[in-house]
Amino acid sequence: MIPEKIIVASSNEGKLKEIRDILKDTEVISMAQAGFCGDIEETGLSFKENALIKAKAVSLQTGLPVLADDSGLCVDFLGGAPGIYSARFSGEGPAANRALLLKRMQGATDRKAHFECAVCLYFPDGKTIFGTGKTYGKILEEECGNGGFGYDTLFWSDDLQKSFGIATPQEKNGVSHRARALKDLISRL
Repeated sequence: MIPEKIIVASSNEGKLKEIRDILKDTEVISMAQAGFCGDIEETGLSFKENALIKAKAVSLQTGLPVLADDSGLCVDFLGGAPGIYSARFSGEGPAANRALLLKRMQGATDRKAHFECAVCLYFPDGKTIFGTGKTYGKILEEECGNGGFGYDTLFWSDDLQKSFGIATPQEKNGVSHRARALKDLISRL
């Protein structure tokens, strides 16, 4: 069972809101609210490694169980990019990331993509539990909607048959990579 109160190793408000919506019966606290200060360098070569790095760093400083996720958009045409570099793809923020993705996808006929997520629950005694999830779709040729965050307005969900940018939070959370990773994690507790 997931703890009643959990620290999430993130300052991304969109991600925190999604996790709060998915883990309805759990009090979700950001790392800043828990008193964590400092930057965490994501030096892992996979989503799973980066999730562990973040969860462990915050747990070691706070002495509490910590949930971390690392997730990103993987585009077939780009050989899986931006992948673990999704948040810093352009180096200039979400809007620039989407613009760069559209530029790199110009003329692409293969627009298949998926969001991937690895979550890590790290306990102060070193016990570590992981969960993973994916959701499949394609990259649109232009933004659609203004909901969600990150690449949501460019991602057409196979499950929903619409852009994550126009999906309600409840619709997205029903099929998202993060929801599937958290469900996988909970099944392992």
